[in-house]
Amino acid sequence: MNIVVCVKQVPDTESPRKLKTEDKTLDRAAADGVINELDEYAIEEGLRIKEAHGGEVTVLSMGPGKAADSIRKALAMGADKAVHLVDDGLAGSDAVQTSYAIQQVLGRTGFDVVILGSESTDARTGVLAAMLAERLGVPQLSLANKVEIDGTAITVQRQTDYGFDRVAASLPAVVSVVEKINEPRYPSFKGIMAAKKKPVQTLGLADLGIPAEEVGHAGATSAVLEHAKRPPRAGGTRVTDEGDGGVKLVEFLATEKFV
Repeated sequence: MNIVVCVKQVPDTESPRKLKTEDKTLDRAAADGVINELDEYAIEEGLRIKEAHGGEVTVLSMGPGKAADSIRKALAMGADKAVHLVDDGLAGSDAVQTSYAIQQVLGRTGFDVVILGSESTDARTGVLAAMLAERLGVPQLSLANKVEIDGTAITVQRQTDYGFDRVAASLPAVVSVVEKINEPRYPSFKGIMAAKKKPVQTLGLADLGIPAEEVGHAGATSAVLEHAKRPPRAGGTRVTDEGDGGVKLVEFLATEKFV
């Protein structure tokens, strides 16, 4: 089975993050880069599908050169090979352009199932899986917290506010997963050493025949018009207990409409 897992390197949420003043895009160089948390669950699910049904897992990442660190971690977890789409012309691409670029890569690699995290911690659009499935002309099974494959049939348990739905389709398909689907494995020392020898194919816009005007900041279909720093957190309200602390606490909670 040809399993492709899309992996994005994002700024560490524990690091200070900011937008660049010149084009209002995320300053990725200003923060440590890590694998998008939900993508780790996607990697783990891809590995489990491989272990159950055979085949190989390809990691596909679109991002700057430093994204190679995240690719190597995915390989250390157990993925077999990787494709890194890297080109200065991709900087500032929005979800529409990203789905187009990834579609072009998948046209080369082929796939039986494409797995993504349900959203990224930097953009939080949550739309890439749907856009990608539409471009590829295959079913999309979203918000999966369980995946079952039987031959060419795929069924997922889709997480909802009221419980879950069971959704079925035929392969090939695109699947997005949530954090409740599994527990991602840690790279072992053996896996880290093996990752150094696993193949990573690097592709640019010219390799895929993607016109420069189809991607990047200048041609993006959405943009940040203005932004401001988050205001400092206001000081809390201190309640001094002088025998009436309970009353004061309830009055405060009532004022804030908690009770």
